[in-house]
Amino acid sequence: MRRSLEFAVVWLLVKLMGLPPRTIARGMGAAVGALAWRLTGRLRRVGLRNLQLAFPQNSGTENERILRTLYRNLGWQMAEFCQMPRYTPANTQAFLRYEGLEHYLAARERGKGVLVVTGHLGAWELSSFYHSLMGCPMSMVIRRLDNARVDRLVNRIRCLHGNRVLHKDDFARGLIGAMRAGETVGILMDTNMTPPQGVFVPFFSRLACTASGLARVALKTDASVLPGFLLWEEAEQKYVLHFGKPLELVRTGDAEQDAVSNTALFTSAMEQYVRRYPEQWLWVHRRWKTRPAGDDPVY
Repeated sequence: MRRSLEFAVVWLLVKLMGLPPRTIARGMGAAVGALAWRLTGRLRRVGLRNLQLAFPQNSGTENERILRTLYRNLGWQMAEFCQMPRYTPANTQAFLRYEGLEHYLAARERGKGVLVVTGHLGAWELSSFYHSLMGCPMSMVIRRLDNARVDRLVNRIRCLHGNRVLHKDDFARGLIGAMRAGETVGILMDTNMTPPQGVFVPFFSRLACTASGLARVALKTDASVLPGFLLWEEAEQKYVLHFGKPLELVRTGDAEQDAVSNTALFTSAMEQYVRRYPEQWLWVHRRWKTRPAGDDPVY
């Protein structure tokens, strides 16, 4: 038994020696994802519950397949993050490309700033990093990590090529300033919120409390708003940074209703991408936790 184990370890090391570092990292990431699947029972149950809510027509087997693939993808994203400091425009050509870049460039040319609607879909950390690597640095609205040292390390990598971080606890002023300077800001707007920062809009036909700040800033500054997601295309074996066409804002003159209507518009645009790539959205987040008054709990 011991000899068999030693032989297996030696064989694995020999195989790994002939592989590129990124391939090894992604293999290890997938292994971590498989381990996390076994160890995170509560998150797994949340993910399956969310999939049941979003896709009631799916079988339990299909939802489990989707969630297992998500865990693999999260492992891959961890591996990509570790490799990001080594990435260059040249060595990423084999596995990264744009689609719809013209939509982003046209929006930027307006000079009123660009707000990118994005979320925890695909490789969101690699998304803004790749965009900056290709000469288009942007700002990101993020939550501070609990560990200050880890927060500094992660942000250093995020900002290696000119990106900036806007923290959620003081993002409104920074966001408006960035738009007035004609800059680009990406906002992850698919997490559960609470009123008054959040408003209830449909997400997979179920009301979800969603941050309305992006809509309010867009209405105030006339910035362009367009969806942007870096998604794994299995057929190509590549990540593709998709930019959709700019979204046409609703403007009725009723500021509060317009904020809700446009938040619903942005959420609908995100839902379309999640439906196309269900294995790549973060189902383990309790997206429908906050309920309208009188509604029963979802979880």
